[in-house]
Amino acid sequence: MKRFSDIVRFIRDDMWRMTTTELDSPAKRIGYGVIRTIVLVARGFGSKNLNDTAKSLTYSLIFAIVPILAMVMAVAKGFGVVSFIEDALNKSFLGETNLVPTIMAMVERYLDTAQGGVFIGIGLLILLWAVYAFFQSVETAFNRIWNVKKSRSIIRQVTTYIAILVLIPVLIVCSAGITIFVQTTVGEIGGVGALQFVVIWLLFTLMYIAVPNTKVRFISALIPGILMGTLFQLLQMMSVYLIAFLSRTSIVYGAFATIPILMTWLQYTSLLILIGAEMSYAIQNNEEFEYEKDLNQMSRRYKDFIMLYLLSVIIKRFEADEAPLTAHELAIRDHLPIRAVNQLLSRMVETGLLREVYVEDEEEKTYQPALDTHKMTVGMVLKRIEAQGSEQFLQKPSPEMEKYWKRYQTIKDIQYEKISDFCIGADEPDAAGRTED
Repeated sequence: MKRFSDIVRFIRDDMWRMTTTELDSPAKRIGYGVIRTIVLVARGFGSKNLNDTAKSLTYSLIFAIVPILAMVMAVAKGFGVVSFIEDALNKSFLGETNLVPTIMAMVERYLDTAQGGVFIGIGLLILLWAVYAFFQSVETAFNRIWNVKKSRSIIRQVTTYIAILVLIPVLIVCSAGITIFVQTTVGEIGGVGALQFVVIWLLFTLMYIAVPNTKVRFISALIPGILMGTLFQLLQMMSVYLIAFLSRTSIVYGAFATIPILMTWLQYTSLLILIGAEMSYAIQNNEEFEYEKDLNQMSRRYKDFIMLYLLSVIIKRFEADEAPLTAHELAIRDHLPIRAVNQLLSRMVETGLLREVYVEDEEEKTYQPALDTHKMTVGMVLKRIEAQGSEQFLQKPSPEMEKYWKRYQTIKDIQYEKISDFCIGADEPDAAGRTED
C-alpha cells in the first residue's frame, strides 16, 4: 500500500515538480514525457468530454458522408480517376457492409440534383454547406482540445477545406499507383500491407497538423498519427470480423443490419481521431503543466519576484549587446516552468515594459526592453503591473469608497498606513490631527 501511494503521489505531484531541463539523461526525459502524456490524455479525455464530442461528430458525419463523397467524386471525375475512388471504398470497411453501391447511387443522384435542380445553384449550395458544416465542426472540436479560442477566418476555412477535398482523390490515386508498383516488385502480402499503414499514418499526421488553428510541430503530430493510424487499421479489421460474427442480426434488423455496426465504427473512429488530437496537444504542451498546482497557488510576491528577475536578465543582455532570448530559452536558463515564464512575459508586453521581436527567418519571438533601461526602476515596474487592467468601472460607488480610492492613489508610503485610518478624507483629521495634505 505504501508503494502504491508513493506511485500515486509521484504521478499526481512529484512528476510535475521538475522541469524537463533538470532531467539529466535522454532516457529520463523520454520516460517522463511518455508518462506525462498518458496522464494528460487521460485527464483531457474526461475534462473535455471526448466521448460526447465523438458521438456528435458521428451524427455529423452520417449527414455529411454523401455530400463529402459527392464533392470527392466530382473532383475525381475532373481527374478521370473515379474507378480508383470506388476501388478504395470497396477495399475499406464500407465495402464489407455492402453499402458502397447504395452510397454511390445516392452520390450520383446528389450530383444530378446539384447540377439540374429546380432552382439554379441551390442544390450546389446545399452540397457545399453540408460539407462546410461538417469540416467546421471537426475544426471546432480540434480547437477545443488545443484550447484555441479563435477559429480561422471564413476565407481560410473554405480554402483549407477545398484543398483537403482535392487532396483526398490525389492521395488515393498515388496510393493505388504505388500499390501496383509494390505488387510487381515486393509482393502482394508484405509490401501492400505495409503501404496501407504508411498511407494511413500520413493522412492522420497531416490531419493533426492542418486542422487545428494553431502551429503544430511535426513530431507532435507524427507520434499520434502513427499510433491512431495503426489503431484505425486494426479497428477496420476487427469490424470486418464483427460483421461476419453478427450476420445473424439480419434476422432482427433485415436490410438495416449493417447500420448499427456502421454507426459504431464511425463513433469509435471519431473517438480515435479525437484521442490522437489530445495526444498531439499533450506532447507539444507537456512543459506547460510543470509545477501546475504550485503555479495556481503562487503568491503575488513570488510572481513579482520572478517577473523582476526575468526583466533584469533581459535588460542585462540588452545592455551587454547580447542576442535576445525566447521564452523557452529564458525558462531553460534557470529551470523555470515555461507556463509561468509565458504568462509573466505576456503581462510585461501588455504593460509596455517589453516588446516582442521576431528573429529573421524564425517564427519564435524574443523579448527586449520597450523603455529606456536607465529609467526602469523596481517601483515603476511594480506600479505599471499593479495598474494593469480596467479600473473604476463601478457605476455607483459609495462616497466613502470614492474617498478611499482617491487616498489610495495619492499616498506614497501606503504600506505604513493603518487600514482603519486609510479612508480619512483631506478635510477629516485623524486622531493624531493629520490630514491628507
